[in-house]
Amino acid sequence: MAGLCVPAFFCCLWRCLVIKEIQINGEIRAKEVRLIDPEGEQLGIVSIEKARAIADEFKLDLVNIAPKAKPPVCRVLDYGKYRYDMMKKEKEAKKKQKTITVKELRLTPKIETHDLNTKANKAKDFLKDGNRLKVAVRFRGREMGHTEIGREVLDEFTELVSEYGEVDKKPKMEGRNMVMFFRSKSENK
Repeated sequence: MAGLCVPAFFCCLWRCLVIKEIQINGEIRAKEVRLIDPEGEQLGIVSIEKARAIADEFKLDLVNIAPKAKPPVCRVLDYGKYRYDMMKKEKEAKKKQKTITVKELRLTPKIETHDLNTKANKAKDFLKDGNRLKVAVRFRGREMGHTEIGREVLDEFTELVSEYGEVDKKPKMEGRNMVMFFRSKSENK
């Protein structure tokens, strides 16, 4: 049972680190602050004691929302609700992030036309999904003496997938492989 509490503790700790610590109530050290009331009206520059008294009057917290401003900007609001809204916004921002993955296809210099078309169709699916694509032609044994055949295979492959992707990095030898990168055309839009 005790093992279950440890991950929950770290999860809570992680949440606290994600939301930068904001000064509230007694933690605010400035002598004067620019005060905003709960309705969003500016009350002007007031002393910190008067700002705390106003926050107590509304039975809410005094939160320093812009500590680097001169004087710092403080707002009277419910700090728990404010933190909840900030965490919710961060989660939404993470959902909207698009992670780009690099998919890889391997070819050989002696690949047949039908096999090349099959690989090109798979590559089109990857590019439609917005992924990047790494295509490698592997040379074995005596094939290393005829790297131009591998370049021809990559050129033919480029023509097959040109509708959905474009060349990101031109073909280059990396050891026994000739590698080429593609990016999705939808990525540029």
